Amino acid sequence: MAIFVDENTKVLVQGLTGGQGKYHGLRNRDYGTQVVGGVTPGKGGQDVEGIPIFNSVAEAVAVTGANASFAAVPPKFASGAIMEAAEAGIGFVVCITEGIPAQDEAKVFNRLVRDFPGTRLLGPNCPGIISPGKCNIGITAGEIAQNPTGSGPNVGIVSRSGTLTYQALYELKQRGIGVSTCVGIGGDPVPGTNFIDCLSEFQNDPETHAIMMLGEIGGSAEEEAADYISANVTKPMSAYIAGVTAPAGKKMGHAGAIVSGNKGTAQGKMAALAAAGVKVGLNPTEAGELMAEIVATF
Repeated sequence: MAIFVDENTKVLVQGLTGGQGKYHGLRNRDYGTQVVGGVTPGKGGQDVEGIPIFNSVAEAVAVTGANASFAAVPPKFASGAIMEAAEAGIGFVVCITEGIPAQDEAKVFNRLVRDFPGTRLLGPNCPGIISPGKCNIGITAGEIAQNPTGSGPNVGIVSRSGTLTYQALYELKQRGIGVSTCVGIGGDPVPGTNFIDCLSEFQNDPETHAIMMLGEIGGSAEEEAADYISANVTKPMSAYIAGVTAPAGKKMGHAGAIVSGNKGTAQGKMAALAAAGVKVGLNPTEAGELMAEIVATF
């Protein structure tokens, strides 16, 4: 098994005719993902290397049976694209777009919760999701992900940072450790999917035997995840928190990665996770080494 996406997921690329949508959409298809269509208003009837283009998500869903969407559109169109997918009945939307105003993100998140509870948003400003050997939606390079094995042990990965997502995958591949699913939730202040959502899915996934979590400074998501882990997660975990040397009040990379006063610090997050029984590394490689030690006990 895997979480959120697998070999049966049928994907539309909103923005397939654009530069980024075409590049990453075709890479996803070439990986083996079922990319069944693209959506660009006014370009219906065209195709991109054999992938049909539709004028609307609703039309595309009716023809292709798509159940997931990859939104690769500019910031000013992203909120509309997400909601169009939800209104068409798409159950899983991955939005990689960076620079969407936080107010727009909040409006979309709350409308999805209120009016479209059957639609899960991943992102925005995220690298996407990969269930190695089955499905890749977003901008992650599939070649750095080790396929899971039937007997395991396999690791589930969840990360706020895109770059750390890639490093976590590569650290495990170098050690021959299979990955069930790797989820990049993004570092914006209002993510559609959070750590707890992923931890819950990994805990309930029989193909996932251990979990690796990559966080960063800012906000309280990691501390909230630590509380959840203490109460609900029985699978062994390793983690890393980026931003140990970040000065207070200075934004570091992501819009959500800012320390305010004594809140959101790397030290506080690391301490909370350690108290929850998570093995915390001081750098990404050490987190990978700790996971290798965990896997060796199976």
